[in-house]
Amino acid sequence: MTPAQDITAVSAVMVIDDHPLFCEALTMTLGAAFGADAVVSANSMRDALAKLAAGAAPELILLDLNLPDVSGMDGIVRLTSVAPRTPVVVVSSLSDDRVIASALRAGAAGFIPKDSPRDVLVGAVRAVLRGATWTPEGFIPDSDAASRDDPIARLKDLTPQQMRILQLVCEGKLNKQIAYDLGIAETTVKAHISAILRKLGVQSRTQAVLVAQGVSFASILQSEGPAQ
Repeated sequence: MTPAQDITAVSAVMVIDDHPLFCEALTMTLGAAFGADAVVSANSMRDALAKLAAGAAPELILLDLNLPDVSGMDGIVRLTSVAPRTPVVVVSSLSDDRVIASALRAGAAGFIPKDSPRDVLVGAVRAVLRGATWTPEGFIPDSDAASRDDPIARLKDLTPQQMRILQLVCEGKLNKQIAYDLGIAETTVKAHISAILRKLGVQSRTQAVLVAQGVSFASILQSEGPAQ
């Protein structure tokens, strides 16, 4: 069966990874396995979001969690917020069960360890394109996670505009600067920040930043002690 006849053929893919050689390897693999002839690469979350805003419309996004401008699961939340219909698959060297579970809660459609063989990666992508959620063999989900107070869930409740504003707040920008960057009124920024604080259950901008930055690998891995 040729890629054109395969129901999981895909033409447009975005790879977000700051390692050029790995991006090139993924591009070659996707082209050979799925006929992907338009692979857009980004070496940071800012670069990826800018390309999406400029009109890039990938059918699949492959994301590395270790990016220079991303803290933990924040990147997944932001991508699924601006491109809700595009499956995001994490390809990462961090494959602890708690990291995988957090990625799925943040909205990832799958999680592929970076050291996976080519046929496993291809099978995982194929499963996601067919609408399934893919996790590595041996993954044990955390059945109690949904019942805990989860900052990821609170972040996912934000709208795309609120996510953009929260990111700018995390960068230390003032309301006037945010208004200029986004081309909106300062009063609109203030209204959005009030809504952000309410949804995150905090009282100040500083606390909101701590929530956003708290969705990190360290907080995930240390929240329950060493992995068993």
